[in-house]
Amino acid sequence: MVDQAVPKLRRDVFVALAAVAWADGKLDPDEADAIVRAAVDEGLPLDEIAEIEAATRTKVDLGALDRTGLGKEDRLFVYAIACWIARLDGLVTPEEAKTLAGLGEKLGIPERPRAHAEAAAREVAEMPEGDRPARYDLVALRRILGERLKTAQGTASGTTG
Repeated sequence: MVDQAVPKLRRDVFVALAAVAWADGKLDPDEADAIVRAAVDEGLPLDEIAEIEAATRTKVDLGALDRTGLGKEDRLFVYAIACWIARLDGLVTPEEAKTLAGLGEKLGIPERPRAHAEAAAREVAEMPEGDRPARYDLVALRRILGERLKTAQGTASGTTG
């Protein structure tokens, strides 16, 4: 197990995830559970978890998402989680799609990597563990994105390893 003294993802990231979930005008209990679970898994302090829980009870918008300190892999991970959360209720509404696009812009992720992140989120959701918040494998999602990013960077630089 990796000791994560300082979380990579901050409170504002999870509030942005709540904004994606709120985009269709309602935030399902599964969506709230997913957001809070991801924050807990990231190791955020309890006071920040409480703020994130509040964002799942009262509608929020994307607001000021600070991507400082978030590397490419972290930004892809956040976007992939948002894609998963948007699909939890079985339908991505036009409002959710627009908010996802806004999140992608705020995170500075071009269209093609967004599509790859969304595909990875879907791939993990289709694993035997399932897509429900208690069983969704966030560690596998982060690992898959990291591996694919390294492969893409190797291809872009002309190396094979």
